Amino acid sequence: MIRLENITKIYNEKVDDTKALDDVSLKIEDGEFISVMGASGSGKSTLVHLLNRLYDLPDGCGKITIGGVDIRDIDRQYLRSQIGMVLQEPFLYSGSIKENVGITKEISEFDDIREACEIACVDSAIDSFTDGYETIVGERGVTLSGGQKQRVAIARMLVEHTPVMIFDDSLSAVDAQTDAMIREALKKRMAGTTVILIAHRITTLMQADCIMVLEDGAVAEMGSHEQLMEHHGIYRRIYDIQMNTQLDADSV
Repeated sequence: MIRLENITKIYNEKVDDTKALDDVSLKIEDGEFISVMGASGSGKSTLVHLLNRLYDLPDGCGKITIGGVDIRDIDRQYLRSQIGMVLQEPFLYSGSIKENVGITKEISEFDDIREACEIACVDSAIDSFTDGYETIVGERGVTLSGGQKQRVAIARMLVEHTPVMIFDDSLSAVDAQTDAMIREALKKRMAGTTVILIAHRITTLMQADCIMVLEDGAVAEMGSHEQLMEHHGIYRRIYDIQMNTQLDADSV
């Protein structure tokens, strides 16, 4: 179980007292699917970066535990070996696609790499390249589109088989149909895996066991899709806007 207790993080006390997170608490059961939404600057990425110890939570700013152990007492390298994360702008190395997907494991079988790419819905794009999985992507993946880079990074995380997976707005560059295909494939693959997904697209979020809505660093709403729809708050308002926009686009 992952527990976040009264998390408060100050951006820079010397500049101002703007809080990236303001008294945020959350309990995530093993194997649970949690989604997080909110406007830019609402604290979504800060939350997961703290969980993965990309930077540490300062003393007196709350507590994060996994299995009852404070994550500051867990070796950083070991913690990250248990928590996979894909960022909105993933980093790819100058090398082949096969090397980029399998780089996190000392020995990666090609079948595992291909299976991960199939789940991430990037295998057909790779097969269309002249050199297939041996295609050199260039520094930071410059030869791939934004959506392809995100999907290669997702495949790389899948190869690790971590018990916790974090998607930090890492489906933002793919179209809605591909997004749905990836989520359906992930659902079958990630049974029993704890998933934290950050996104702006309601259809990406709505199937989560619990949805947390952040506003100005604080928890504005929390609950299932059905519960938040009945609440008629921020989530319902954004849902109506996005669904109406989609209906307008479909009618054109």
